[in-house]
Amino acid sequence: MTQHPARASAATGARSQGTAHPSVALGTNMIAIASGKGGVGKTWFSITLAHALRRKGRKVLLFDGDLGLANVDIQLGLSPKGDLVQALSGQKSFNDVVTHDSATGIDIVTGRSGLAQLADADSGHLDVLARGLGLISDMYDHVVLDLGAGIDRAVRTLAGNARQVLVLTNIEPTSITDAYALIKLLHQDNPATDMKIIVNSADDSRDGERTYGKLKMACENFLNFSPALGGIIRSDRHVPEAIRRQMPLATRHPTSEASADVDRIAGTLLR
Repeated sequence: MTQHPARASAATGARSQGTAHPSVALGTNMIAIASGKGGVGKTWFSITLAHALRRKGRKVLLFDGDLGLANVDIQLGLSPKGDLVQALSGQKSFNDVVTHDSATGIDIVTGRSGLAQLADADSGHLDVLARGLGLISDMYDHVVLDLGAGIDRAVRTLAGNARQVLVLTNIEPTSITDAYALIKLLHQDNPATDMKIIVNSADDSRDGERTYGKLKMACENFLNFSPALGGIIRSDRHVPEAIRRQMPLATRHPTSEASADVDRIAGTLLR
């Protein structure tokens, strides 16, 4: 990837710039994908959305922010040339750990699975991480942040740097409850955060709208806040098959319903 010298120098220098609070907004092109619990398809959606944006001619960076449980590279069958741990420790710059995925055309920064110190990153590391992301984000039209599941500090810090947060849920009551808990905390952290709800694995559009309605009602009743519906993704048997084969859905099954739904969400984000 060709880099502007000033940007490359700045990205390298990000390792030593840890004084400002990481909640300071660092860019307007970051889209955070979050969920209140695991198992709702967040990483799959992040990959598929980033791929959809790339297919619309946008330059995209996908950042695996599921600290300590990274799996973007696994789902895509990649062997990354570097990872987030090396950038945070100063072994490499953030630019140096960007891996290009030729299958999707997107650039990726991967984490490292099973590393407790990354999952429990302190405020200093989160500050370096947020600033490193901000510095390299200028090179892209969109930066998609695949955040970890739950409501821990890392999730809330990275979400606070995003222009928009897409909260993924499915039709299960526990998923809806956990999504509400996440929305509540993010809204308390920053009431101006632009949050939208994405309903995954819905039987059909009416099923998705019912799920969204339950979550919206809870937010209106208890938070005096009404998040918009960002999109509905229909349940599709092609999704698990593409994941097993470590291939992007739009490549493996370009005419599938779920691929069309995510493509529609990407188009809405661009508008």
